[in-house]
Amino acid sequence: MNIQKNVLLKKFTTFHIGGLADFFVHVRSIDELKEALLYAQKNLLEVFILGGGSNIVFSDDGFRGLVIKIEIKGVICRDVKKNDISLEIGGGEVWDEFVSYCVSQGFYGVENLSAIPGTVGAAPIQNIGAYGVEVKDVIEWVDVISIKTGEVKRFLKDECAFEYRNSFFKTKKGKTYVVVRVCFNLKKNNSPNLSYKDLANYFKEENGPSLKSVRKAVIAIRSKKFPNLDKVGTAGSFFKNPIITHREYKALEKKYPGIPSYYSDRSHVKIPLGFILEKLGWKGKKYKQVGTYKKQALVIVNNRSATQEQLKEFVRMIEKDIKEKTGITIEREVNFVM
Repeated sequence: MNIQKNVLLKKFTTFHIGGLADFFVHVRSIDELKEALLYAQKNLLEVFILGGGSNIVFSDDGFRGLVIKIEIKGVICRDVKKNDISLEIGGGEVWDEFVSYCVSQGFYGVENLSAIPGTVGAAPIQNIGAYGVEVKDVIEWVDVISIKTGEVKRFLKDECAFEYRNSFFKTKKGKTYVVVRVCFNLKKNNSPNLSYKDLANYFKEENGPSLKSVRKAVIAIRSKKFPNLDKVGTAGSFFKNPIITHREYKALEKKYPGIPSYYSDRSHVKIPLGFILEKLGWKGKKYKQVGTYKKQALVIVNNRSATQEQLKEFVRMIEKDIKEKTGITIEREVNFVM
């Protein structure tokens, strides 16, 4: 294990923002992770767990403590039942590489989650979702290590308390654990989920598209909405889509005719925040070195050499405008690390 000093954090995030970490280490096994946590305890260092860096923005002043980058790999594939496959995946595996592997093997369940940046370990924390699928739909269990004690613990699906872009692991207690392995239950034979409007339209003249076709379609649809991470600093969708009551939706529809809605439960619907942002003129808006993406108002980008402070200012402007004009308090998907 090699503990490094004064490591620039911006190069480890997709937003490309952040100063120096006092200490930084790559861990590639559970034993190395335990060793790093023990080092932090002995030296009274605050710990930050880093995956793919696709959902965080570090402070311009960096991080006063130890940043632990999880690079624990491994794929174990087991037959469970006639049509079920169990996949145990290391938390440091790249999420989209895992999806690509599943599609190549003919395993159904995660193809709609193609082209989402980040690692496997971050997927249950955020309960990532796209095109009618959430990762909770296919998770069986999550293995974690306690930051305080080094103890390994397994959380079954129901214990993870999954909600829309949320889970137990985002709570105060949940943040005391590091995800090291995730088990997925996928299908060998199934029908693709084309319930999402964009996918349904893509395949409206095709019956029963293949797994590879669905993955290709998702990547094509996403490429029209999201910038290339190799060229533009961003974390993708910056805010969650609001979930509001039917009464609130009816009032909103009068102000913004044609606003789409998606079923959430009997009392609530989910609305696309990008639609509202575009109606309010936020699409392609720029502020200092940040702005909203020209093709999707829900995406905030680092135009050149943005700072965390500039991004925070811009985000507050958007939140204030939405609250004043719609009454909705919007929630962030992206986390600021101070």
